[in-house]
Amino acid sequence: MTITESDLPGVGKKFEIELDDGEMIVVIHNTGKRELFYRSEPNADSEKTFEFGDDLARTIGSIIEGAHFQPIEPATQETTLPGGILLEWYELPPGSPLVDETLESADIGNRTGLAVVAIQRGDEVIDSPDAGTVLREGDTVIGVGTRENCEAFEELLTE
Repeated sequence: MTITESDLPGVGKKFEIELDDGEMIVVIHNTGKRELFYRSEPNADSEKTFEFGDDLARTIGSIIEGAHFQPIEPATQETTLPGGILLEWYELPPGSPLVDETLESADIGNRTGLAVVAIQRGDEVIDSPDAGTVLREGDTVIGVGTRENCEAFEELLTE
């Protein structure tokens, strides 16, 4: 998939995305407005499909990116936040050295740089877990960090 970016002086930026059956054009205005166009072939006129305000565009973007729902459950689920920071989900496997450790004793932040922002345990979500929270087998740890932080945490999961 090829994406071409160009400046629109006084307007904003234009992104042209090649698709199998045409081209999608996204115009992001300096005002925050987004416009989505579709062109069926290179010489055809573009047809405006949607127009969004900044807040709605960001909400739709986070939904499409999978921040609200992951249709497939891979071993890790990656969401990139502004600045290249990753939001990832990790399931604690059986035999992980982190099982039965508290967040404080596991020292995840100092050892890997990853910040644990939530833990999903069955149907329960522990948001902003404190240092005394005990990690259990099967917990899904939701962490934020750079790619390097995430890779270091993945290694820690299976040491």
